[in-house]
Amino acid sequence: MSVISRGFSGRRRSDDGRLPPGQYLERGFPILQATPTPAVDTRTWQFTITTEDGATARRWDWNEFKALPSERLTKDIHCVTKWTKLDTDWRGVSCDVLLDGVDTSAGYVMARSYGGYTTNLPLADLRGGRAWVAYEYDGAPLLPDHGGPARLLVPHLYFWKSAKWVTGFDLMTGDKHGFWEELGYHDYGDPWREQRYQGD
Repeated sequence: MSVISRGFSGRRRSDDGRLPPGQYLERGFPILQATPTPAVDTRTWQFTITTEDGATARRWDWNEFKALPSERLTKDIHCVTKWTKLDTDWRGVSCDVLLDGVDTSAGYVMARSYGGYTTNLPLADLRGGRAWVAYEYDGAPLLPDHGGPARLLVPHLYFWKSAKWVTGFDLMTGDKHGFWEELGYHDYGDPWREQRYQGD
């Protein structure tokens, strides 16, 4: 029995051209995850960036992380299970801030999370104002079921790339599969190209 769902069906509505192919508009915020929601204590939470040689380049505890420059942003998000939610409201720290000054020749990142979840991305997709580590949603602390206290937010890719409960980045010179990629999801996950599964 496959662990991959080809998604849910739904009705398309007016979206001003912001709805990728195969997606439907969602008014709520579905909770979908492969593992139970972990209990994360911000008193022990850390975010770490490790370079390709295994060295720790950056580390922040919760108070240090919250003291970093943050942004409020409004983004559309697209789930591989075919729902899209428009104009979602977040606050978080840009990955440009987190990666600033990190000396690396890596081309890829493995995002890692509490509970052992991982997902791989090209490093370029975390730069240039395209990705954040978010800790608020709709003006309130991010709820645990939605990835709180902090989740990766990469809105230009399918939402499984926006890892919940994120704890850091491992920089890599070569690409490797993360959790869902090992199970057949696409290595990149561009919703506008419908890159849901390997071979798409």
